[in-house]
Amino acid sequence: MGRRGSMRLGIGGWLTLAVLLAMPACAQETTPGRDPVRVDTPADAVIQGALKWLAQRQAPQGEWASSSMEKEHPVAITAYALMAFLAAGHLPGEGEYGRQVSLATQYLLDKVSAEGHIGNKNSGQYMYSHGIACIALAEIYGQTRASSMRPKLEKAIRVILAAQNKEGGWRYTPYARDADISVTVLQVVAIRSAKNAGLNIPQRTIDDAVKYVRSCYKADKGGFAYQPGQPAGYARTAAAIYSLQVCGFYDDPMVKKGVEYLLREFKEKGMEWWTYGNFYAAPALYMQGGEVWERYYDMVKRALLKRVVTRQDVSWWEGRLEGDREVGPIYVTAVNTMILAMPYHYIPLYQR
Repeated sequence: MGRRGSMRLGIGGWLTLAVLLAMPACAQETTPGRDPVRVDTPADAVIQGALKWLAQRQAPQGEWASSSMEKEHPVAITAYALMAFLAAGHLPGEGEYGRQVSLATQYLLDKVSAEGHIGNKNSGQYMYSHGIACIALAEIYGQTRASSMRPKLEKAIRVILAAQNKEGGWRYTPYARDADISVTVLQVVAIRSAKNAGLNIPQRTIDDAVKYVRSCYKADKGGFAYQPGQPAGYARTAAAIYSLQVCGFYDDPMVKKGVEYLLREFKEKGMEWWTYGNFYAAPALYMQGGEVWERYYDMVKRALLKRVVTRQDVSWWEGRLEGDREVGPIYVTAVNTMILAMPYHYIPLYQR
């Protein structure tokens, strides 16, 4: 099971007694009888070692970044690291790493401008960072109901709503121009998480986003493209069916074909955008559950355990896997830890 023990009030009195009493419920969304997948002893040891490795590398201000690429995008890397801790059951002020989660959460909140932009809005890939940061903050707000978080989260979500283009998607900058599936997925997941947490999200925004995702479908392959008319790919398909499922389309024919595509195209190595693609494939196939999830988790776990570096009681992955562009060890370790920890069932967003 996950690590939601040793509960205590976080900084600023974030966790009320009612939240503390209710907290274990989110680990029970998928009951043991319904999910055939478990985190076994070797995987659990790696998860705990990776969390320790990540905790050791957090900066005093709360952010994570080690490689040159990561240092260019500290907001995004910090959000990815937060998702790893959330997947293993750690929240602000709660659990073994409650302090680290509190610091990182505050770091992201401090980066929210008066207009709602998280970090540098003039960055060439700004909406990537903004999207994953909103996901992490919305998940934390949804589980803590910390009143101090809501105003900034609402501002950040309004940036996403305003940046949707006429086709229903999103692009690199917070301005409504063209769109692509890789940026769109993060915004869709962010607004869905915010909606789950009680924020007001117009249904038309979700409907238009679903329409754009569907426009990227490639019927001849059963996968999805980066933009309409382009070739299908693993990461793009994972992003698309993840987007559709968080909007409620679990049994949609496009989702079912996309699932088949992912299982067919998965490779332990030599696959382009390996880490990035599986960051989306894992929750997408987890939501499918049953034999699909069991088959995928077995494959991805085998690949990850082959590549992990373990020394004494810490574990990590190097900055890239075969076929993956260089990002950095924080990013890769955070994503891989989140994937391995998903059977703990701690992130409400991933539950049907």
